[in-house]
Parts: sequence; C-alpha cells; structure tokens
Amino acid sequence: MNEPETIRRILKESKTIAVVGLSDKPDRESYLVAKYLKENGYRIIPINPNISKWMGEKVYASLKEVPAKEKIDVVDIFRRSEFVHEIVDEAIRIKAKAVWMQLGVLDENAAQKAEAAGLLVVMDKCMRIEHRKMKI
Repeated sequence: MNEPETIRRILKESKTIAVVGLSDKPDRESYLVAKYLKENGYRIIPINPNISKWMGEKVYASLKEVPAKEKIDVVDIFRRSEFVHEIVDEAIRIKAKAVWMQLGVLDENAAQKAEAAGLLVVMDKCMRIEHRKMKI
C-alpha cells in the first residue's frame, strides 16, 4: 500500500474512476480533483446521492447503482473514514482494480480487506497531487 510503484501503476493503467463523494461545488476538493483527472484523460463516474449531474455526467447514488457494463478501475473515496469499509465492500463486489482513499481518509482494516481481495490500495494520498508528481 502507498508504494510508489502501486501509485504509478494505478495512475498509468486506470481509465475509469468512480469518485465516491463527488461534490457539484467547484470549490470542493472532490470537484477539483475529479475535474483535473477528467481533463487528463480519465473517465469519471460520479457517485453522490444528492446530485444528478456533474460536468455533463450522470451521477449515481452509490457504486451498486452503476450499470454492470461499466468497468470501474479505481474507486476514489472522498467520504469520512467511518464510511470507507462499506465502500470497500462495494468496490470488491463490483470487481474494481483499486481503491484510493484521499488525503485524510484512513481505514487500515478496509485497506487490508481490499488488498486481500486482490485490489491495489492507496490511502491518505491525493490522486491529483500524485499524478502531477509522476508527470503521467
């Protein structure tokens, strides 16, 4: 977890990112990170039960509502740490390849569960910051 090789692999090999907790408010970090990722070639699947559209994309209330035909590579989590375990369970169920917990989002047990299920895991890091650092 959090190894530079893992971070690089996720950022290089992933195409579709489900952003759980994505806000429609342009000053929020989740909005800024998702917008940056979209502008850098990633497909964003917004997850938030309180909004219906984000930058022209349909927003889903939860990961389980995303159609099965959508292949999610990374579940990027912008929710409080107490919600991570449930989100990781869903990420495993939908066969995501990786779980990324943003800055300040920590759940060691959920991270270990995700890794045991074969998912790559990054915790307490920002995808935008890491992408910029690696110049991918």
